[in-house]
Amino acid sequence: MSDSNLNDIVTHRSTNATSSQYSEEDKASRKSHSSSSKKKYSSALNLVNPFKMPPDSDIFLLRDKEKQKKLKEKLRQRELKVHEKTTYTSRICFRPASMIQPPETDSEDEEDADKTVAVKDDPQFTIAITRDRHVEKESLSEYIAKKREMFLVQYSLGVKRDEMRKLEEIAQAEEKKLELAEQYLEEDAAMFDEFLKENDKNSVEAIKIAETEAKLKMEKVNEIKRINAQMMAIKSEISKYEDTLKEYQLYSNFLESLIPTDIQEARIKEKLKKKEEKLKEKEKTQNVRWQTHKSDSSPEQNTLSPPSGRLKLFNKGMEKKKSTDKDKKLDEMEETALNMNDIEDSDEELDLYFTDPQQLLEIFAELEEQNLSLIQNSQETEEALEEMKHTIKATKIKMETETKTLKEQIDRLQAEIQKEEAKAADLKIKAKMFNYGEFKADDDQEQRLAELNKKVEEVYRSCIGDNEANISTLQMLTNIENRLEELFETIETMPQDKVEAAEKAKDKERRQKMREEKLELLRLHQEERVKKALERAQAEPKKKTGKRLVFRSEPPMLKKKEDEGADQTSKEEEELMYYFSW
Repeated sequence: MSDSNLNDIVTHRSTNATSSQYSEEDKASRKSHSSSSKKKYSSALNLVNPFKMPPDSDIFLLRDKEKQKKLKEKLRQRELKVHEKTTYTSRICFRPASMIQPPETDSEDEEDADKTVAVKDDPQFTIAITRDRHVEKESLSEYIAKKREMFLVQYSLGVKRDEMRKLEEIAQAEEKKLELAEQYLEEDAAMFDEFLKENDKNSVEAIKIAETEAKLKMEKVNEIKRINAQMMAIKSEISKYEDTLKEYQLYSNFLESLIPTDIQEARIKEKLKKKEEKLKEKEKTQNVRWQTHKSDSSPEQNTLSPPSGRLKLFNKGMEKKKSTDKDKKLDEMEETALNMNDIEDSDEELDLYFTDPQQLLEIFAELEEQNLSLIQNSQETEEALEEMKHTIKATKIKMETETKTLKEQIDRLQAEIQKEEAKAADLKIKAKMFNYGEFKADDDQEQRLAELNKKVEEVYRSCIGDNEANISTLQMLTNIENRLEELFETIETMPQDKVEAAEKAKDKERRQKMREEKLELLRLHQEERVKKALERAQAEPKKKTGKRLVFRSEPPMLKKKEDEGADQTSKEEEELMYYFSW
């Protein structure tokens, strides 16, 4: 056999071995791929099919062409020498020169990205890559599914490329916006610098103006202080003059009070006449002023032409203002005139009745004599009053002692009567018991039983609840006792600390209530004391007149004699009640 035949046999066996190895592995992969392709095909059926089924004749022609190509390739491989033959891996790794491109820069890659995509989409490119590969037989459905997947991948790639282009356009637009924003910011910064410079200039000018204004203000403040000092001095002088005026007015009032009544009446009549005359003069002057005011205002109104509607309203407002201003001026003039008249009246009133001091001395002497006689009469009346008061006090003391003794006697008698009545009631009860053996159903007994029943019901409601079943008093008492025993048992089961704490809390509440009651009593007592003190302060002071009564010797103190017999009787009665009462 020739070397070429041996090589052909070796290659054929190697290809058969590799094909057998790949066939076992490909079976499992085909099963998994078929299952996955079925799933994908079932999911893709829901979508719109972008492909069209080729006719059967085209598929069979393609199969025949592939078979012919494979036979030609086998014949070519047989004719080759050993060193020219290649393995499966070398054939897969082999790439034609058209596929290999020299490395280019990043900018060129970015510019020619679309060109490379177009080259990859070229069928020659795909044939060159997939040449000499082991192609397995696939069904028509798998082929369609793969084609569909390829189309979907290409579609997604196209969408992504469009999105990338849009994003690049957006990025370029944003860059342009940023450049414009930088320009605007630079312009704003320049404007802000100019504004700051102007602001600095304005602040310097404002500081200068403020300094000048502060100086002027200080000068004004100093002037105000000076004027205030002058005003205070004038006010102090005015207050001094007012004090002296008040003193002089007091003196004048005192002197007028010393004038006889006949002369005072005559002087008052003269003053009233003068005032009436002055009022008449004032009325005349006011009438003259009003007439002059009207005569001044009337020619002005006659000279003016009749104005339009708006001018009339305006003129009316102006006339009102003028009239108010004139009225104010007239009022001020009247006030000044009245003040001047008051001053004139005060000057005229300086004419006093007393011309010589001897007249006053004579009046004072007469008043002293009258006062001495009145003082003597008052002393005599005071002495008589003191004697009457002394006698009234003595009689009061005697009456009080007598009333006290009588009240004590009445109280003792009432107590004895009550004790005797109680004894009589007890004796009656005992007599009934000995005579009849039981109490009779009297009215008093029924009332007591009803009261007892009410009190037991109140305790029952507070402890247990309402008496809905109308239980008797004995049953209610038994229920209350049972409840108390249960509570005592629960208290014994409870911890000692809690019980002691509850007892302490109750004691504290009770003490707090006692303290509050005491404080309330103290407060009421304090209020009563304050009321009494206020009444004493508001009451008129008692002026003592005359001399105080002095006894030559104090009378002896009356000692009350205590009745020893009464104490003995009370002790005996207590012993009898203790030993013989039920």
